[in-house]
Amino acid sequence: MKFLIDNWMLISVALASGGMLLWPTIQGGGAGALTSALAVQLINRERAVVVDISEPEEFAQGHIGGARNVPLSQLEQRLPEVVKNKTLPVILVCATGARAGRAAATAKRLGYEKAQALAGGLKSWKEANLPVEKA
Repeated sequence: MKFLIDNWMLISVALASGGMLLWPTIQGGGAGALTSALAVQLINRERAVVVDISEPEEFAQGHIGGARNVPLSQLEQRLPEVVKNKTLPVILVCATGARAGRAAATAKRLGYEKAQALAGGLKSWKEANLPVEKA
């Protein structure tokens, strides 16, 4: 007990740094976020379906090639129509990745176990110099 009292500051610094190291894992773990490079591998190797959950106006300004547009507000109704095979990986994309995390959780609830959100969204896709289509 004397050790804890004498070294309380060192212990608090160790706990705080450990928490900061674990935070990205805790934050991104629930959504199943993946990088642009891993997304390309899923698309090429496992025929992953890319679903852009942006609004139609955002989708028209630019999207990943071959992506299907299903706005987040319509995801529960339209995802089963757009992606019939629930065993295929589903990559959910939005502008920055913020909405895609919620969409991945919704897709998993609908039975798409391999649903993942693209970390950083379309912004990170563009930063990786990957192709973007415009409607």
